[in-house]
Amino acid sequence: MRPIVGIALISLLLCGLFFPLLVTGIAQVVLPWQANGEILQPYGKPVGSNLIAQNFTQPIFFQPRNDSDSGVDPDITVQEAYAQIPGISNATGISQSQLKLLVDENTPLVSIVFGDPYVNVLTLNLALISQYPVYSSYR
Repeated sequence: MRPIVGIALISLLLCGLFFPLLVTGIAQVVLPWQANGEILQPYGKPVGSNLIAQNFTQPIFFQPRNDSDSGVDPDITVQEAYAQIPGISNATGISQSQLKLLVDENTPLVSIVFGDPYVNVLTLNLALISQYPVYSSYR
C-alpha cells in the first residue's frame, strides 16, 4: 500500500503543483500579455479583457452575442454588429453610416482559411467612446 500512496503523492505534486507553476512561469516570460488575459487599460485603469465577453447593459453600446454556448466569446460577426446599428443609432443619434464605418474600421482582416470576419465587442465599444467624446462619461 505504501508504494501506491507514494506514487499518488508524487503524481499529485508533479501534475497538480510543479507542472502548472512551470507552464505559468514560461507563459509569463514568453507571452506575458496573453498570459495575463490581454487586459485593456485605455484610460489608465483596467476596463476588460480582450479575450472574454464583457457585459454592456446600456443601449448605446454594442452587445456580445446572447446565443454563444459559453457566453464568454468576446467577438461577434460583422453581420451581428450591423444588426445592432439601428438600435445604437436611435439611442445615440449617431448616423447609421457612421456606425457602419466604425464597425468596418474595427474589423480585422481574416483570410478565407480562418473563417468569417468578426469584431471584438470591447474594442468596438472603446472605439465608439473614443470617436464620440459625448459618451466619455461611460468610461
